[in-house]
Amino acid sequence: MRYLPLTQADRADMLAVIGVGAIDDLFVDVPASARLKGGVDLPPHAGELAVERAVRALAERNLPAGAGPFFCGAGAYRHHVPASVDHIIQRSEFLTSYTPYQPEIAQGTLQALFEFQTQVAELTGLPVANASMYDGSTACAEAVMMAARITRRNKAVLSGSLHPHYAAAAHTLAHAAGVTTTRLAATLDPESALLAALDGDTACVVVQNPDVFGGVRDLTSIADAAHAVGALMIVATTEAVSFGLLKRPGEAGADIAVGEGQSIGNSLNFGGPYVGLFACRDSLIRQMPGRLCGETIDAAGRRGFVLTLSTREQHIRREKATSNICTNSGLCALAFTAHMTLLGGTGLSALARINHARARTTMAAVEAIEGVEVLTPRMFNEFAVRVPGSAAELVEALATRGVLAGVPFSRLDPAAKLDDVLLLCATEMTTAEDIEVLVQALKAELGS
Repeated sequence: MRYLPLTQADRADMLAVIGVGAIDDLFVDVPASARLKGGVDLPPHAGELAVERAVRALAERNLPAGAGPFFCGAGAYRHHVPASVDHIIQRSEFLTSYTPYQPEIAQGTLQALFEFQTQVAELTGLPVANASMYDGSTACAEAVMMAARITRRNKAVLSGSLHPHYAAAAHTLAHAAGVTTTRLAATLDPESALLAALDGDTACVVVQNPDVFGGVRDLTSIADAAHAVGALMIVATTEAVSFGLLKRPGEAGADIAVGEGQSIGNSLNFGGPYVGLFACRDSLIRQMPGRLCGETIDAAGRRGFVLTLSTREQHIRREKATSNICTNSGLCALAFTAHMTLLGGTGLSALARINHARARTTMAAVEAIEGVEVLTPRMFNEFAVRVPGSAAELVEALATRGVLAGVPFSRLDPAAKLDDVLLLCATEMTTAEDIEVLVQALKAELGS
């Protein structure tokens, strides 16, 4: 077989051609003290079949999302993706297309991105959206940088109920650019602390809705307070299905809306790739990162699509670029658009209501268990509960019973000291049987 290692005769012939007696002669210039003594501490080589069996055995030690009752959320959600979505995105004109460096040639790709932008603008209630970003957390970080450029201020206030991973991404990017991020302490009621942190030096306030604890609130008062001091309000959304039921960020006064689009058209995929959503007000468009596809008419009067705005360093002088984001998540954005087109506005609203109803049923069942306290009664499809003892240990114990019982908050933010807080999520994939299994497992572990 051509890909197997060379034979001893092959090696001898090659060494003879280059005029050395042994492979070690090739390394005479490397001091003996720097050479490895003996073999590397790794298992010996194995054939493909043996490797497949070993890897499969490792994989079987995991408990996949579809293997039993699943109540995990915290930024990545299990939803049904119609088979037609995969069929559409695997068509050759989409799957084999690369970044449109000569964009107007790729009319199909541009039209798909234009439709994606239109959908994101409709969902967020803001007039303009870009052609996607890497994921929700990096979109959030880019929004902070955008706000700093617009306001010419260098302070961002991050809500205590913002997903810790989003806060960390924002801090990493902002810190390198000289922008200070003030992350408030993790809390289920962040509004009073947010309002107290706003001042004349604030470039933006970043809030999340539904927040990392699942809580839902009207953000209008925060937007008013931010605008009163000349700051922008950035709203992050990790659960895109919530757009079908909740007040849109633009209607709540958001200047920039960012989010994770994974919930629509994209399965969990072991954590990625995902697709970042980014929308803003018209007046801010020149500082928006990424690319913007537009609609036009060609010389013959036919409808066509163009790359209207490219404020990234590959297209313009680097010092004038708004971002070093070098691509958009085109294939994931296409999956988002295909699924949204199949759903339509009515379908998304119905899906959102099913999610909320399943979560309410789950909440009522869990709340009835002795020792469990619901912390976020106003929610969409995710909520936080306080459990006796360690939430992380409880999750591990329930996993041995075949139940993936949510995400302990300590896994997202160990420093918050909320070790007894558990995040539970229910979607249209959650059945009555799943809820009953969860309740019985919780009762058994908690001795209720």
